[in-house]
Amino acid sequence: MKTFLKTAVAAAAIALAGTFSASAEQVKVGFSPEAYPPFYSQDSSGKWGGWEVDIAMAICAEAKLDCVLTPIPWDGLIPGLKTKKIDAIMNSMSITAERQKEIDFSDKYYNTPTSIVGAKDQKFDASPEGLKGKVLGVQVSTVHAAYAKKHFASTAAEIKEYQTQDEANQDLAAGRIDATQADQIALDAFLKSDQGKGCCDMKGTVAPDLEVLGPGVGAGVRKGDTELKDKINAAIKGIRANGKYGEITKKYFDFDVYGDEVQSN
Repeated sequence: MKTFLKTAVAAAAIALAGTFSASAEQVKVGFSPEAYPPFYSQDSSGKWGGWEVDIAMAICAEAKLDCVLTPIPWDGLIPGLKTKKIDAIMNSMSITAERQKEIDFSDKYYNTPTSIVGAKDQKFDASPEGLKGKVLGVQVSTVHAAYAKKHFASTAAEIKEYQTQDEANQDLAAGRIDATQADQIALDAFLKSDQGKGCCDMKGTVAPDLEVLGPGVGAGVRKGDTELKDKINAAIKGIRANGKYGEITKKYFDFDVYGDEVQSN
C-alpha cells in the first residue's frame, strides 16, 4: 500500500510539474526575419542580434517576461498577433492611428527621422518636386509606403513596393529605381555598406506627417491585453531610468534614438 501511495504521489508530482511548466508565462515576440541593420541582423550561425533585439530582450528582462523571438513575414505580423501566433511585436513598427484600429501599442521605445536616399549622380531632395519623374521604392505595408502614396504619387513616375527594404536597396544600387524611403538610421547603415557607399547618398528628410508616420515605434500587443502592455510600458520606463537603454544604445549609436522626430516602418 505504501509503495502504491509513493508511486501515486510521485506520478502526481510529475504531472503537476508538467502542468506548471506548460503554464509558465512565455511571450512570443514577433519580428520579420529580414536584415534591417542596425536594428535586426543575423550572424553566420543564424542568430539574430542588433539594437532592437537587445532592447527587446532588456524590456523583457525588466518586465520579468520569458520572451522568445518568433519570425513571421512583415505583412503577417499583425494578423499573427491577432490570431495568437505571437503575443507582441517588436520590429520597428510605428504607432499609427490606422494600426491602432487593429492592435494596441505600448509607449514608444524609439523614434528617428524618415529619409530618402538616391543615386549619387542624381541631384534632388526629399520633396514631391524633388521626386518628380522618379521611381521611388518602399517596403510594402509600412508607413513609408503610405507616406509615399499620399505625398509623392502625384509627382513620382512610380511608387514601387517591395517585400523587404533590402530588396529596395538592392534595386537602388543596381539602378532599377531612383530612390528609396525608410528610417534614416537603417538608410545610414545601407550607405555605409559596400553596396550603398558606392552608389548612393542621402537626399534629405521628408516633411513631417504625424497622422501617417506616427509618434514613434512601440511594441504591438493584442487589443485589450492591458496586462502585457502595462508590463512593457513599466519596463521601457525602467530601462530608461536605470541606464540600461543608454548602455545598449551606445553600442550602436552616438546619439539617443529615443528622440522626438518622426520614424520608421
